[in-house]
Amino acid sequence: MNGFGAIVLVALVGTFLTELVADILNLKAARADLPEEFDGVYDDEDYAKSQRYLRDATMLGLVTAAFDLAVLFLFWFLGGFNTLDLAVRGLGLASVPTGIVYLGALFVLQRLVTIPFDIYRVFVLEEAYGFNKTTPRTFVADKVKSVFLAAVLGIPVIAAVLWFFENTGQAAWIWAWVGVTMFGLVLQYLAPSLIMPLFNKFTPLEEGELRSSITDFARSVDFPLSGIFVIDGSRRSSRGNAFFTGFGKRKRIALLDTLIDNHTVRELVAVLAHEIGHYKKKHIIVSMCLSVLNMGAIFYLLSLVLNNRALFDAFFMDNVSVYASFLFFSLLYSPVEFLLSVLLHALSRRHEFQADRYAVETCSDGGALADALKKLSRDNLTNLTPHPFYVTLNYSHPPVLQRITAIRQAEGGRAG
Repeated sequence: MNGFGAIVLVALVGTFLTELVADILNLKAARADLPEEFDGVYDDEDYAKSQRYLRDATMLGLVTAAFDLAVLFLFWFLGGFNTLDLAVRGLGLASVPTGIVYLGALFVLQRLVTIPFDIYRVFVLEEAYGFNKTTPRTFVADKVKSVFLAAVLGIPVIAAVLWFFENTGQAAWIWAWVGVTMFGLVLQYLAPSLIMPLFNKFTPLEEGELRSSITDFARSVDFPLSGIFVIDGSRRSSRGNAFFTGFGKRKRIALLDTLIDNHTVRELVAVLAHEIGHYKKKHIIVSMCLSVLNMGAIFYLLSLVLNNRALFDAFFMDNVSVYASFLFFSLLYSPVEFLLSVLLHALSRRHEFQADRYAVETCSDGGALADALKKLSRDNLTNLTPHPFYVTLNYSHPPVLQRITAIRQAEGGRAG
């Protein structure tokens, strides 16, 4: 094994062990006593149930991660990448179609490996804790639709990027960067009306107190809406959520029916005020810009190791190719991606605090957001006392107790 292989090996094992330590610390941080803030929201059985769910979900995550890593190592060290490459090359296709078939085959294999764990998570773990509403038919349909979309949307993008790197010389990474960025923007614009409805039914929110309250609030903060929709989330899970999607004239507020069923009007308006806060504070634009910059960096760094013989030797490959360069670079880049995810999680948590504060400052009843967070925590069996190290690695939102404390402080400042 050469230096490239050692970097990848250490990165993959190091990431797994880091996550393992975080999981162990997180389990040890679980408190047997209910935090005082949640008195009257949880009963003893609810809280005990959340502790059991934490343990079971953590164990499933660890087993899944260990299995995935073991399969990757077996495929790698038994020469699977090279064997598949030789088989695909034997089809006699041109370079771009060969790359699509090679990467597509790996994608399908990866999906097949994860299906048993997906089935267990949905129909055993989530079912045991009352979350699952997915039928086997819906589960299969979702998988088929996901693969179909990956093919319809992914194949043209992969083909274009492969063509750029094979035919446009040193500027290839720039062409690929611009092309993927433009495609992503178009996709985000069209997704609310063309893609998301493939998985869920979007029904306009009926006239009534909730719609009037949402409309009045959006108008009061000058947030234009193209529609307020209810999503049939209860077809798959009892978990609740809300978000807005799209941009420009296609901005939509979306409420899962499970959220509407379990919350008051004032709580729902507060939740949506939080989501609108992300828009008002430019968080979506910041995230998009960071994503675009990261994509540019990835393509540039990829161009530096493209068709590098030593990198291919690390994976026991007979032949070099642009398409396999993509795959091996993604593994080589994994430690950078891991560190970036920690930084992006930190930024996201900061944005969540800011959006919470916006909701407090703009809603007539800022405490409604705290009430909504408490109910969501109970209904989703949220871990109320996560370990800080686990939060640093995995949380895009601050722990709920920290959010509620910040909301109380914002309310106090507003009152003062």
